Amino acid sequence: MFGTAIRYFATKPKPKMKPIELKTPPEQTQTITRVIFDIVKEHGPLTIAETWDHVKEVGLRGLTSKRHMKIVLRWMRERQKLRLICNHVGPHKQFLYTTWFTKPNSGINQTKPINDPPKPKYP
Repeated sequence: MFGTAIRYFATKPKPKMKPIELKTPPEQTQTITRVIFDIVKEHGPLTIAETWDHVKEVGLRGLTSKRHMKIVLRWMRERQKLRLICNHVGPHKQFLYTTWFTKPNSGINQTKPINDPPKPKYP
């Protein structure tokens, strides 16, 4: 018990995350966030890869890379423009970005089902 207390006090706490500051001009940030919000609103809950595919189709100029898009998505989540939901399918997890106005179950059924045999019911 004494060793556990020493180990507990020896570990450093997790550092606080400071708010994300985007380096793009405000006008450009506004157009990027509007396009991403419209994509997520139109196509339902999306993963990061699906969102990136839609952004590439649109041909958004201000977004330089997938990494930049992830930072913008995190910033939008921080500002509560988007929310992140987790879809559990068996042992797998899938994180989906959605707007605050969509129902939680609307796009989750679109995911690929995994062939797990059903568990037998015991009386």
